[in-house]
Amino acid sequence: MRPVLIRPMRPADAGRVLAIYQAGIDSGDASFETRSPAWEEFDATRLPGHRHVAVDAGSGDVLGWAAVSAVSSRCVYAGVVEHSVYVDPAARRRGVAAALLQALIRSTEAAGIWTIQSGVFPENGASLRLHERAGFRVVGRRERIGCQHGRWRDVLLLERRSRLAGTGSEPAAAS
Repeated sequence: MRPVLIRPMRPADAGRVLAIYQAGIDSGDASFETRSPAWEEFDATRLPGHRHVAVDAGSGDVLGWAAVSAVSSRCVYAGVVEHSVYVDPAARRRGVAAALLQALIRSTEAAGIWTIQSGVFPENGASLRLHERAGFRVVGRRERIGCQHGRWRDVLLLERRSRLAGTGSEPAAAS
């Protein structure tokens, strides 16, 4: 297996990023969404400083991506984001998701973000294990929070609190 490199997401990655997103949606255990958004919507809702792609070191092919969105426009939540990590099904078991999540943690902490959160279906054991290894913890269960294909689903709320960012008296603004 060739090494995986992490780099910032570029507009030229849009096609692969959205295709990988759609593959995750199609799995049934990654999102309530039914289709990936248009690039313009994706681009408008993800914070620019925290979008990463994993690429195959040999071919340069995009294997996965990670990005964050602000959870609120209120200033008190400037250091809290919600994240997503998606990996091409053909690239699983190569450490892609873990590398993306570590890059995301580094970029958010450098920007003063103190909490990364996510909602994960309880049935998505691989995602839960990945997040636990990266220092996330389950902080709650949102029961029957949404209906997917006629079935009500629970979502586990996960969060990771930084030991670096947000420890002073004034939070830094998210970027």
